[in-house]
Amino acid sequence: MCGRFVSTTPPADLVPLLGVTDWDPTEALAPNWNVAPTAPITAVLDRVDADTGEVSRQLRVLRWGLVPSWAKDRSGAARLINARSETVDQKPSFRRAFAKRRCVIPADGYYEWRPVPAADGRKAYKQPYFLSTGGVMLMAGLYEFWRDATLPEDHPAAWLATATILTTDATDRAGRVHDRMPLLVPPAALDDWLDPARTHRDDLRHLLERPADGDLRVRAVPTTVNRVADNGPELLADAPDPLGLSDQA
Repeated sequence: MCGRFVSTTPPADLVPLLGVTDWDPTEALAPNWNVAPTAPITAVLDRVDADTGEVSRQLRVLRWGLVPSWAKDRSGAARLINARSETVDQKPSFRRAFAKRRCVIPADGYYEWRPVPAADGRKAYKQPYFLSTGGVMLMAGLYEFWRDATLPEDHPAAWLATATILTTDATDRAGRVHDRMPLLVPPAALDDWLDPARTHRDDLRHLLERPADGDLRVRAVPTTVNRVADNGPELLADAPDPLGLSDQA
């Protein structure tokens, strides 16, 4: 799975990089070295104007954890932070979004944990690792809009926009850290992945790829990342690797 990631590329840099035509600088998120479920995240998506039919590429702030449009409430968002790519077009929570509401979620990389057994008087603990490609990763995502029926439609909190990240089986070095990994959209496939006119699953699946074909850069990082409240570039400092999974190990 992908349950925590890093997002520090300024929105102003993402706009030209990804061809964004519609964004509000006042909604730009600050750099985040410890993005956790239900946090606000930056996503890029294509939307069709209901009046003109024109498509615009938008940079939007969504909440991480998808709430299906048919959900009775938003309480299940934290459980739907990931969607398995193998079944995404079949599961009721994701299949409509997979056909019509796809996005990319830019990231510097993501964290995974491996248990370290107790030894030499030391308690067992989980060692965090940072996995990256060395550049901006465009994680494949889906987004959805949920309407809070208890509020008037024009209420500021009446609509909630949420997202999930697609995952697949992990391979190579990444597979030794965790058995799942996020799927990426390569830059050359970005237009096709975001195109709301593309709805056939076979026409969409071939657009996705494993990050660096699964051979990601892997580094052990400090256990301070375990606390969601901790945030800052120091979370990406090199740390001793008791399991020998880091590139430098």
